[in-house]
Amino acid sequence: MKIKSLLKVACISGVFVLGSCSSDDDSTPPVDNSVVAPATYVFERNGESSISFSGQTTRIAMAEEIISALKTETNTEATLDAMFAHVQGVNDFSDADLNASDKSVRSKTAASRDYFFSNTTDANAIKETFDGWITSQVDDVFPNWGTTATPGVAGVIQEAGGGSDRYVNAKGLELNQAFGKSLIGALMADQALNNYLGTLILDEGSNLENNNNDVVADGKNYTTMEHKWDEAYGYLYGASADKANPNATIGDDDSFLNKYIGRVEGDTDFAGIAKEIFDAFKLGRAAIVAKNYDVRDEQAAIIREKISQVIAVRAVYYLQQGKTALEAPAATIDYASAFHDLSEGFGFIYSLQFTRKPDSNAPYVTRSEVQGLIDQLMEGTNGLWDVTPATLQSISEAIAAKFSFTVAQAGS
Repeated sequence: MKIKSLLKVACISGVFVLGSCSSDDDSTPPVDNSVVAPATYVFERNGESSISFSGQTTRIAMAEEIISALKTETNTEATLDAMFAHVQGVNDFSDADLNASDKSVRSKTAASRDYFFSNTTDANAIKETFDGWITSQVDDVFPNWGTTATPGVAGVIQEAGGGSDRYVNAKGLELNQAFGKSLIGALMADQALNNYLGTLILDEGSNLENNNNDVVADGKNYTTMEHKWDEAYGYLYGASADKANPNATIGDDDSFLNKYIGRVEGDTDFAGIAKEIFDAFKLGRAAIVAKNYDVRDEQAAIIREKISQVIAVRAVYYLQQGKTALEAPAATIDYASAFHDLSEGFGFIYSLQFTRKPDSNAPYVTRSEVQGLIDQLMEGTNGLWDVTPATLQSISEAIAAKFSFTVAQAGS
């Protein structure tokens, strides 16, 4: 009897315990059911790193300059539009390497395979929303840079006690905050959760076969599947001081997902979430090396759940901070602080449509539900000037009900 037949008989009889049973297809490697993650995010092939996510580092750096530029009142709409939709070789940024890059922020905004490949209507509408915030910042806020903001009038409000100046539109919204916090969902989370961690990208074309046979991408030291997973990682840790061990500085490395993973980690109700996310990235990458795609997909589900939770927690947190400020006696309300918090909350609410339920193709909060929440927040002619603590509480409860935390936990 041939060896292959003997093995088949052994599998059927249940006595073959050295490895999992497989088909007669010799190209399919045996599954490693004991995947072990490394201590840090370090993976090598032939003694050299097999990790690359420079494109994500570049886009994070571009996004940082854009949100900073939105606070410079001498910038024109053309300048800001060019930064957002950067064209290779144009001097849009202070960093020559960014100017030389063929990357842009706008091209990857609302551009995931899972959510927007066949939904260009929403993708285009979301990009146009970001374009509109730029236009409004230039047309409505910049001309009133020295005007005191009042209901229905854009301008500046200073936080109590000589604090920061906050520049708001006629409805009290800081458009730079809306833009930056919405980008956390529309770029960072959408690309990580709904693009690079999805099987449509990871297993696309010959990726599975090539990974099974350790066939690297042309001229590279990684398989395409490995690279796609690393690109998801890059949207969280691409700006980290130590990219192999980023939790040492989590929260301090960028203004986007990294920052707010750190903020949520600092809340005792959610302590440990940063490690859970990082550990899932490590184990998922190790599973790709081990050709264990069940473990890979399990880790992707964990990452989706935890990153989605980070966005939701911060949405509720800022709504509750704003609510507390508005509950002060009328004569002492610090509108600048309240509107700053609520503008951040606005952006995190907008980002909820890019969250992802684990093992699902759906967000925790749909696009239409998000719009309904934003409509409540900005209702009426004067928007945030008129919003009530009761409305903020209601929106907070609606968000928390979609997740496994309470308003009290997130709002503290």
